[in-house]
Amino acid sequence: MRKPILFAILALTFACKEKPKENVEEVTEETVDVVQEPEWTVLFDGTSFDGWHFYNGGEVMEPWKLEDGAMVLYPPESKPEGANYNLVTDTEFTDFVLSLEWKIAEGGNSGIFWGVKEDEKYGEPYLTGPEIQVLDDERHPDAKNGTDRLAGALYDMVSPSAKAVKPAGEWNAVEIMINHKTNEGHVMLNGTKIVEFPVEGEGWNELVANSKFADWEAFGAFKTGKIGVQDHGDVVAFRNIKIKEL
Repeated sequence: MRKPILFAILALTFACKEKPKENVEEVTEETVDVVQEPEWTVLFDGTSFDGWHFYNGGEVMEPWKLEDGAMVLYPPESKPEGANYNLVTDTEFTDFVLSLEWKIAEGGNSGIFWGVKEDEKYGEPYLTGPEIQVLDDERHPDAKNGTDRLAGALYDMVSPSAKAVKPAGEWNAVEIMINHKTNEGHVMLNGTKIVEFPVEGEGWNELVANSKFADWEAFGAFKTGKIGVQDHGDVVAFRNIKIKEL
């Protein structure tokens, strides 16, 4: 009689151990949601200007060149009146994180735009697109015109909260987030968050009203627009450009 009793006890013990496992697996399958992170899309891979063109123009050519995996602007000493060599993406974006590196020449000035609208009535990207400043803070005179003109600033609107820029001739890593869903924008420069701002509504309107853009009808008016990099007449380079749509 001992063996049947022993077998019964073992069977009961095994069943008790297995049941909780089944319940755990069942709950896991029914309740856990898999959240997928947005993927990065390369906007410039260092080998071609595919995906970019001159603002209100065509195929990218001189004075832009490809050098060591970067797009580099070598502006001519003189250019035809009204000509510009600003570049914009072929694609428009609304909510995103933009990541890239920039390097400015000594005494140089440039910028990164978003929300750019192409139209012949707008001669420059800055007429529609807000700008994140690219600057040699030590040498360019615009740095003396206010802290909202320093490298990394939301130009003429929000000053950097910390000095994170590297000197002219060195690469700076920047991340720009624009999210209309949460009404948030920020700039991270070399790993430090230096600028935060609303991207629409009362807060944004107040920033514009207190800037040089107050009377510019189309400035910041387009939630969806192109990414652009600026020809300000100085040597500047950009590389490792990628975007993650939110």
